[in-house]
Parts: sequence; C-alpha cells; structure tokens
Amino acid sequence: MAGMALMLILCLSAGAMMTGVRSEDPYLFFTWNVTYGTLSPLGVPQQVILINDQFPGPVINSTSNNNLVINVFNNLDEPFLLTWSGVQQRKNSWQDGVLGTNCPIPPGTNYTYRFQVKDQIGSFLYYPSTALHRASGGFGGLHINSRLLIPVPYPDPEDDYTVIVNDWYTKSHKTLRSYLDNGRSIGRPQGVLINGKTAEGNGKDEPLFTMKPGKTYKYRICNAGLKTSINFRIQGHTMKLVEMEGSHVMQEVYQSLDVHVGQCMSVLVTANQGPKDYYMVASTRFIKSVLTGMGIIRYSNGKGPASAELPEAPVGWAWSVNQFRSFRWNLTASAARPNPQGSYHYGSINITRTIKLFNSVSRSDGKLRYAINGVSHTDPETPLKLAEYYGIADKVFKYDTIQDNPPEKINKIVTQPNVLNMTFRNFVEIILENHEKTMQSWHLDGYSFFTVAVEPGTWTPEKRKSYNLLDAVSRTTVQVFPKSWAAIFLTFDNAGMWNIRSELWERRYLGQQLYASVLSPARSLRDEYNIPDNALLCGLVKDLPKPPPYSI
Repeated sequence: MAGMALMLILCLSAGAMMTGVRSEDPYLFFTWNVTYGTLSPLGVPQQVILINDQFPGPVINSTSNNNLVINVFNNLDEPFLLTWSGVQQRKNSWQDGVLGTNCPIPPGTNYTYRFQVKDQIGSFLYYPSTALHRASGGFGGLHINSRLLIPVPYPDPEDDYTVIVNDWYTKSHKTLRSYLDNGRSIGRPQGVLINGKTAEGNGKDEPLFTMKPGKTYKYRICNAGLKTSINFRIQGHTMKLVEMEGSHVMQEVYQSLDVHVGQCMSVLVTANQGPKDYYMVASTRFIKSVLTGMGIIRYSNGKGPASAELPEAPVGWAWSVNQFRSFRWNLTASAARPNPQGSYHYGSINITRTIKLFNSVSRSDGKLRYAINGVSHTDPETPLKLAEYYGIADKVFKYDTIQDNPPEKINKIVTQPNVLNMTFRNFVEIILENHEKTMQSWHLDGYSFFTVAVEPGTWTPEKRKSYNLLDAVSRTTVQVFPKSWAAIFLTFDNAGMWNIRSELWERRYLGQQLYASVLSPARSLRDEYNIPDNALLCGLVKDLPKPPPYSI
C-alpha cells in the first residue's frame, strides 16, 4: 500500500522449500515516503521532514539476524540519504547511507536499502546523513530484539516504548545550512523535544505513554539531536539501566541519565507510584541556558495531573564523568548468540596500532571549519567507496593524510577528503582527545568498540594503567568531555569504508569526520559483499564498466 510501511515476514524462501536446505533468516519489508510537512513542535509552525507522515519516523522493530528491505522514496527537493546508526552491517558498507559510500537519492526517485542485522541486539537510531536534514526530522528508533532462544537478563516487560529526545531549532534545515555555508555557527537550539513535541504543563497534555499499576516497562531513550547532551529523568520514578547500544549492562538504578548526542540507552521503569500523571523530563546539559522538554506518562487508573515540581537535573560535567564510570558490561549475559558477552577477552589482545584523533576549530578563508588532526573532511562528488571499488581511488582521494601521533598544535587546517588506511583484522587503540571547552560525541559506523576510559586531561601512554580491561561496555558512540580524552579498542575485521564522525552535526558537516578504509587482501565474498545491483552511481564512476565481482 503506497505511502504506508509494509511488513512481511518470510520464514522460508522458495529455493529452500524446493531443495530442503535450511531457510533464510526472516525478511522485513518497509516502504517509506519521505516528505515535507508543517508542524509546530515548539508552538511555531515550521517545515519538518516526515516519514510516512510521521515525526519522528516509524520505529523499526526487528530481531537478530532479520534481513531488512527498506524502499525509501525521496519526495524532498534535495538529494537525501538515511544512515542506520549503530547497525553493524557486516561486509556491507554499501548500505551505510553516508556520502562516503553512497550516492544520494535524487529528488523524486527511490532507493532500496538491503541489510541484515546480523549477530546483534540493542537500541539504535536512524537519521538523515545529508546536508542539515537531521535538523528538520527524518529520524527514528531502530530496535533489534533477541531471538526467543537467547535468554535476556531481565523478565519480559509489559511493553516496549521508544523515547526520542533532541534539541530543536525553529529555523529550517536550509536556513541552518546557509549559516554554515556562509561561515557562521547554527548557534544554540530553541528547545527540547520528546517524541517530536513538548508538554505545555497546563493539564491538557495528552500522554505519550500509559503504564498499568505494578507493571514494568522498557523505555529505549535515544538522543537524536544536533549538538546538545540531554539529561533524562522521570518524575517520582527510578530507572534500571539494562542495555546500551547493543550491549547488556550491569543493572544499576539511576535517578537520571545523561544521554549524549547519538547515544541510546534502555531502562526498566516500574509503575509503583500513586495513580496519576508523571512528567518525563529532558533538559540540556553543558550549555549556559538550560532548555527543558516534558512529556506525560499516565497511569491507566490515573486520577490526577502531574505535579508542577520537576525533578532537578545534575550540575557540572564531573557528575557525568562519574556516571560513565558506573557503566559496566554484563559479562554473563548472552547477546545475539548464546555465548556470554564477556567471552571476548578484549583486554588480553595486543595493540597493533595506536591512533590519536583530536578535534579542532578554525577558520579557513574566513569561514568556520572543524578538523581532525588538522584535516577538515570534504565529500568528493565520487563516493570514496565507489572510487576504491572501481580502482580510481588515486583520482579522488589520498590515504593517510593525517598522522597517527599528530603534533600538539597544527597551524593550518587543510580541507580535503580524510581517509585512514586500516589493516584488515588489526586490533587498534584510538584516542579521542578534546582540546576544546565544548562537549564532544563520536560515532563509528560498522563496528562497536570498547570504551576503556573517559578521563579529564591529556592522554599519555602511562594512562593505559587506568584502562578498564575487563568489563568496559561495547557500544557505538562515546562522549568526550571538555579538555578530556577517551580511549577505545576495536578489531577492524569488518571490510568496507566506514565513517568515523562527530555526532554534533554542524561539526560533521564542516569537516569533523573521516573514513576508515578496511580492505580484505583476499577480495573475497567471505569478507565483503559485491556492489548491489541497484547501487546508485555518480561522479567519475557513473559511466564506467562494473569491475569483476568478488567470489568465494
């Protein structure tokens, strides 16, 4: 049915039924119409980006190993892409949905994404990766549930709710983009939204969620904003943290949680208070003027409005650092497979390469630019992955334009594509060092990584003594506090071209990103899929003959 999400679960393929071999993993099919609409998230009518007339977009509710087929019709007036943040598309950066791997979907056309959520569980986001489209919407939740045969380390909740929190601007994405293109910042947001709106607090607000007395509910909280960390709390209730971006964690109870840009967390909340309404509260962190958004949770037998007295937010970033230190991987829980999460002993693997990445801000030709190790990334007309696959990389970009151990100060920012050449299956330590007074948030596509430390000051090799080498949480996004650093470990075993980026979108748009090229020497289907038959071609590869396909 045009304009509506279609979902079909196919338990057996025709070929499997004919040959008697084991069936494929189930398929989920979706059809999405991306359009403009007019809404008033902060009380002022403005243009937003809708998916199937929804803001935020529809939730993708999948299960480990499902194959997702998402047909996206771009009815905007600009090229468009969606990226599936946190989904580790094994051997398949072709579907990553960023300009380094994909040509954008032209206006008035469609593109079908096909990928498998292989060996993965957790709470994630999807959002637009082109221009400043994320400032107007187009984002939503992506759930990957455990298969029934894999035990989950908590009882089944009564229901599963998605909570999208984000800072919000009342100016259009085109206006914000023009600010950046003309050398200006987008400035501070005008408000905070919870699932696309904020309660007015006048007693007439409709509830976002309903809870039955005595029942426990799962809330998946994700920050889809542009630049601001958000503290989330629920009036009169505590939250038991159970999962973070694909990993079960030790189940600690929190009064509030800092959710940094791009991050997702799952909590359990029990309806154990009096029968009335309660506010969910989301407020900005680490900016001078605190902005607050609210949403109503209603008890099914509710008899009164929510109290006007809101729970207070924490103050300062030292509190947030200490909260990070309390997060621990659940070593005994199974993830997408029946083996315990902690069976992968990351702390006993020898480091083969250390890469230090530091962010900086400067002006190039009078315009604002952000950089990593002195290089401000620009997306060439030919996507990096396509150039590499078609054998013309030397005409589009150079590898390793930055040093693994850069000097403390770089006098001039260079604007060009920024690509690291990574050795397949190397175990790498990445240091994310923030010399600025602003909060940072970093994401890596195609992988999860172990965040072994987030600390104030400057990193030195001696700081490895403080690393958590036992139960650091495996996740996809990490915050770096002002004048601080973070250390992450990962094995680059997923062949492809993968984006490492700031989740603060004006920074990413103006260059604070790079790509990791992970090539398998075997050039085999065992390590990486061939280019999809429906791949969009642009730039220098548009009219080139397709290279010979990989084989096993």
